[in-house]
Amino acid sequence: MGVLSVKQIRAWSLILALIALALLIVLPLLQIFIQSVYVDGQLQWSAPFQTLAASRFAGVLFGSIWLGICVIAGTTVLALPLAWIMSNTRLASWRWLDVVLLIPFMTPPYIGSMGWILFMQKNGYLEQLFPSLHFLTPFFFSFGGMVMIMSLHLFPFLYLLLRGALVRIGGSLEEAGAVMGGGFLYRFRRIILPLLLSAYGMGALLIFVKTIAEFGTPATFGRRIGYEVMTSEIHKYISSWPIDFGKATSMATVLLTACLLVWYVQSVINRKYTYRLVGGKGSRPSRLRVSGWTTGLSVTFILVLLIASIGIPYFSIIAASTMKLRGIGLAWDNFTLDYYKELLSWGSESMEALLNSVFLSLGASTIAALLGTWFALVIGGSRTKLQRTVDAFSLLPNTVPGIVMVVGLILWWNSPWMPIPLYNTYGMVILTYVVLFVPYTVQYVKSAFTQVDTALFQAGQVFGGRPFYVFWRIVLPLILPGMLAGWMMTFTIASRELVGSLLILPPSVQTSATYIFAQFEQGQVSLGMAMAVISVGLTTLLLILMESLNSQRKWK
Repeated sequence: MGVLSVKQIRAWSLILALIALALLIVLPLLQIFIQSVYVDGQLQWSAPFQTLAASRFAGVLFGSIWLGICVIAGTTVLALPLAWIMSNTRLASWRWLDVVLLIPFMTPPYIGSMGWILFMQKNGYLEQLFPSLHFLTPFFFSFGGMVMIMSLHLFPFLYLLLRGALVRIGGSLEEAGAVMGGGFLYRFRRIILPLLLSAYGMGALLIFVKTIAEFGTPATFGRRIGYEVMTSEIHKYISSWPIDFGKATSMATVLLTACLLVWYVQSVINRKYTYRLVGGKGSRPSRLRVSGWTTGLSVTFILVLLIASIGIPYFSIIAASTMKLRGIGLAWDNFTLDYYKELLSWGSESMEALLNSVFLSLGASTIAALLGTWFALVIGGSRTKLQRTVDAFSLLPNTVPGIVMVVGLILWWNSPWMPIPLYNTYGMVILTYVVLFVPYTVQYVKSAFTQVDTALFQAGQVFGGRPFYVFWRIVLPLILPGMLAGWMMTFTIASRELVGSLLILPPSVQTSATYIFAQFEQGQVSLGMAMAVISVGLTTLLLILMESLNSQRKWK
């Protein structure tokens, strides 16, 4: 039997990748659909919608949709002015702000929500610092407060898209409009806005999907104000007695359909309203003068935004973690580090939860990095239909709400005919993390791989290099930064993942995320917030370490 050619290796790799993705992602999602349309052994295509129409779940669905629309509005109010400021004023030179503004997005939503609750609740930190502002508490604990919290978490995502679009537009078109006598509002409406539509449409629809798929904020803040959404209802029916997988899968099917529909609309908008803005002449920033008061307003806007999105949540978290007695409140003689000592005591429940998070995330991130690299190399330039199919399947977990994906994995791996007893084990936890976060490695590695000229591979083959040698000496060094970025992103997010951990962890096993959630629910706020500080601090230190190593590598 002869040695397989390069083409045969690629073909078999594609087929094996497609089979792996079908087993890991596609079939679990298909299991949700099958479970939702089979009622008492009979096929009923309309069963999911009948479940919604015959109960209060229709109101929950529309509540989720309305929340998504309002969060789009909230993130637009925050991100659009910020993007204009950071691309058209002298503050654009403050590049460090782009890193700082990623902190809200990298902070787990449930931690940010808990920080705001501690700050704004009755006798909270706001009342302790400014007693005359106690009248704001009832206004905050409302639907508007929930929209504000979620907008402050998601606005960096829309900001980066809009700022990138504004930089690509450049200043020439706006300057031409100014020369012809157009005022700022006219130029914005007739020049900037149409060119921003593609980036804004993509960002807004992605935020809509992230909002209706979010579990952390509805589980903490939404439960407190009595606002129910689809994710919290799905969690309730598969984690609390009486367990009802029929209703859970019906809601999961509707939520999945809504998200896929939104992604389709986003792709249509992207195709229809995309303009070629980068040509041979390049682009440059706007040279229109900005008045001094405009710069002052811009600085004030950024300062208020940083305080609201970073300052208040982290102040509350750190303050709560260092209080001897919550009843005494903010006072120097009420300061203690005992909760950190308790958390880091070897053999304690909290230390075990922290170690579980670290080891589970290490295993998941390593497997996800290897799998994601394989998928990215197989996908290549996505030239064939089979490659595009593998590409779409590999990115599907980013399209699907996390709780829907977890429900599918539970149904699939807990099936009575499943030969592998994976459910209710640590392996199931690692598999869930891998499936949820493998798209990050795929994206990073694919981006690095597609930028490599094929002439390098051909040169290696001309000089007698076999496929493995070419991969080891040429391909791997060039894609290694993408692999490390995907590994780091997976580790960071998996170590704080909440909804999957709540649903698939074996009995009596906790991670740092479930420990924080449990302590907050049980009233042990100081312990939970101390764990939040340690978890966020640990992953932040790892990110800084990876970035410093990457910088040193670039300078060598």
